[in-house]
Amino acid sequence: MDRLPLIAPRPPKLSLMGTQLAEIEARGVYSNGGPVVRGFEAAATAQLFEGKGDCLAVGNATLGLMMAIRHAAGPRAGKGNFALIPGFTFAATAHAAEWAGLTPLLCDVDPEDWAASAEAEAQAFDKYGDRIAAVVPYATFGAGIDLARYRGYAERGLGVVIDAAASLGALDAEGRQFGAGAPFAMVYSMHATKVFATAEGGLVHSGDAELIAALRRMSNFGFAGGRSAEGPGFNAKLPEVLGLVARARLDEIEGVAAHRMALDAVYRKALGSFAADNGFEFQELRGSRPALQFQSLLLPRAFAGHRRAIIETLAEQGIGAANYFSPHLGEQPWFRAHGVSEPMPVCDDIGARVLSLPVTDGMTASDVERVCAALIDACAASGRKGLPSAERRGRHVHSALIVGGGPAGTALLTAASKSDALVTLARGGLAVVERDAVLGRGELGTYAITSDSTAETFLTAVKGNADHGIAALETHSSGQEIAMHAGKLGVPLARTTPFLEATGAELAGIVAGQGGTVATRSDVVEAHRTAEGDWAVRVRNRVTGEVRVMRAAKLVIATGGYQARAHVEAERVAGVTLGALAGERLMTGDAFLRIGGLDALRERIAGSRAPRIAIVGGSTSAMAAAALILKAAPALPLGAGALALYHRRPLRPFYPSVEAARADGFDDFGAQDICPVSGFVYRLAGFRLEARELVLRMLGVGGRAPDPRMALRRIGEVAEAEVRAEIEAADVVIGALGYRPRALPLFDMDGSRIALAADAPGRPRLVDQQCRVIDVEGRPVPGVFGIGLASGHVPDGKLGGEASFSGKANGLWLWQNDIGHMIVDQLLDRQAQAVA
Repeated sequence: MDRLPLIAPRPPKLSLMGTQLAEIEARGVYSNGGPVVRGFEAAATAQLFEGKGDCLAVGNATLGLMMAIRHAAGPRAGKGNFALIPGFTFAATAHAAEWAGLTPLLCDVDPEDWAASAEAEAQAFDKYGDRIAAVVPYATFGAGIDLARYRGYAERGLGVVIDAAASLGALDAEGRQFGAGAPFAMVYSMHATKVFATAEGGLVHSGDAELIAALRRMSNFGFAGGRSAEGPGFNAKLPEVLGLVARARLDEIEGVAAHRMALDAVYRKALGSFAADNGFEFQELRGSRPALQFQSLLLPRAFAGHRRAIIETLAEQGIGAANYFSPHLGEQPWFRAHGVSEPMPVCDDIGARVLSLPVTDGMTASDVERVCAALIDACAASGRKGLPSAERRGRHVHSALIVGGGPAGTALLTAASKSDALVTLARGGLAVVERDAVLGRGELGTYAITSDSTAETFLTAVKGNADHGIAALETHSSGQEIAMHAGKLGVPLARTTPFLEATGAELAGIVAGQGGTVATRSDVVEAHRTAEGDWAVRVRNRVTGEVRVMRAAKLVIATGGYQARAHVEAERVAGVTLGALAGERLMTGDAFLRIGGLDALRERIAGSRAPRIAIVGGSTSAMAAAALILKAAPALPLGAGALALYHRRPLRPFYPSVEAARADGFDDFGAQDICPVSGFVYRLAGFRLEARELVLRMLGVGGRAPDPRMALRRIGEVAEAEVRAEIEAADVVIGALGYRPRALPLFDMDGSRIALAADAPGRPRLVDQQCRVIDVEGRPVPGVFGIGLASGHVPDGKLGGEASFSGKANGLWLWQNDIGHMIVDQLLDRQAQAVA
């Protein structure tokens, strides 16, 4: 049976262009806008764009985007402004914006045509205003989009560039080439995989010939007649040889595009009546004809979790399939670290279900019918192939199930990976359930602060790891970025995402490759103790909504901590609840520390000439909030003592030794404050890195000068009435009062809810000193462990830690080492007993 590849490039053949190639050689002009390329530009303008405006051929469409976005941004490039881009597009769009000096700002798409949502764009304009220097919508998969909306943006003075990479050959509602005569740049691709297939190249069109002239100068190093750069530029020129291929393709494009549109009709007819779970969903096509690179559709939600199995089944029958663009931009580590994402639920849904099928120049209608029949069969079989029926009924018992695959859950896996324990766990039936699309990243990248773990600590997860794939991440680009912050005051959390995700991918690969289960885009709803003594865990697929039962002998809760406004409001300060003191002026510490929190603070104090800010709390998050405010750029208008920190306990700095502390002039400690294992002073209670530096300054240790803008106000040393009056007078009150553990609803064998210590008021613990989850009476719940932010384990004994410490110990190093090993050892010991 013939293979039907997803993409089968069929550009014009250079082997048949001997005469034209010889003419190029005879002229000796191979690039720099020679006659072949100029002829192609003129022909394209006349034939495709009705002679309106002009066209510029470039080396590839990404270069065209980079130039066009840079030109559209003008003097606003390189100054922290945004390019508004739909999350469902190819990486090149966002990369081009970044190269052009703008930060990608990702927004959601429309559920019908999968292009940028007008509502999402409007919300972005309301939120970011003039910081949006350019809008770069994508004409999804070769279809048209509403250009009238973008003409309106351009008339308001906003830079507009249309990424029409796959749309050369597409027709609008009037039957013209999509984008003909547009007042802004339309950027098309001529890559070998596109409908307008050459080898490589791009075409930029605009109805504004002066705009194309400006881009032509940019494509030639910014030269304007002479050899002196008069503006930004680089080399984006299309060589003459590729101009030959482009000119030949121009004569073929009408027939090629029409043929592919006919194949689209066959797909829609064959699959449109398939009614399982609401059936397949097709992209709504704008205009009279798209330029289809391939056929994209959405799987029925019941089959979304089995997409990989469906693709593999089709491949076994010689049919190519893929999932463009999944993961979407908001799920890709580079753009999570270097862009800004708004909520994108539609992108999440489309990205989880999209499937791309073949549409090629050589296919026939019967080929499409074969693909459709194979797809329906693959969907019918996927439930059996992709998920064992025993597991769907909850009969298969995993040795252990980790609830949460973020930084804490993967820290546990990292601890196991430092020996052969992870392989042993996976082979024994380990399962990991994570609500995100991938393991590792969690929510760390959404915070605007630096880590309280060093770069060196992050890298200990991979350096010298027993697994070669994990060890190699030390020299991976994401590892190198972490290493750039070695010896500095932490790592910007937004820059940790690529490394965490890369580590998570390697760990997930080990688990799945050794027979374990990794279920992403899934939530654990609750767990019930069974008569057999294991746990029946209800797991909901976030895409399909399907709920299934997974059984496990042991559970590890690694769902992190949270901060609820109600809990912050209920905190009593100077005899009154903080909610009563602060009212609407209250910001939770967690909300402030996230990206965008400082901007929200600026808005709150915008009307005050001499604003006053109160931070309530003595935790690391409180000091991180203070540091974020003090180093804000541009600086906030704070006078002397305008920022006040209200805390109960003394603020203690960490020192690596008694000698180091005394050499620095710090002696406010005793024997009970020194870790007997490490010799560290305030190992657990002491502030580290950036927070430590601020504490040392404010305490005046070693002759350091306190920041005059900040005042320390220790509750108990200042009269309650005075504290209340100061907080009531503040323009903004930040409640940085730590985090509570996020527990999982657990039920006993009789169906009754198990009351956990984590559900108690205040700042409760999730676990005991062996990392076992405890109930409200302090008794361990059989077979359930916990790890992560606010879980409450306090190192002692051979793990070290100062005797005076009474808080909660959080730390990446602890999770990846001592605490992680403690849980792994217990999982393996119980597993060994079960086997015996």
